[in-house]
Amino acid sequence: MVMAYILAKIEAGKEDGILESIRALLEVKRAAFTFGVYDVVVVVEFARVEGLDEFLFAKLRKIPGILETISMIVSKEIV
Repeated sequence: MVMAYILAKIEAGKEDGILESIRALLEVKRAAFTFGVYDVVVVVEFARVEGLDEFLFAKLRKIPGILETISMIVSKEIV
């Protein structure tokens, strides 16, 4: 299982539309708007790393108003 945190910068004023678009993506486990350098944190899980690649390039980055993303693949989760 591959889990990742994706941070995204979004265009000002498009928050509501982007939230709805992110919500519609089945791969998204959780998402939150944040203050700071990045505006949104998205948590995703995939069976293989190729799923993350496809998600980023074919889905998330295609959402109008998402300006930049950075991905962090989880090595160990502490709960």
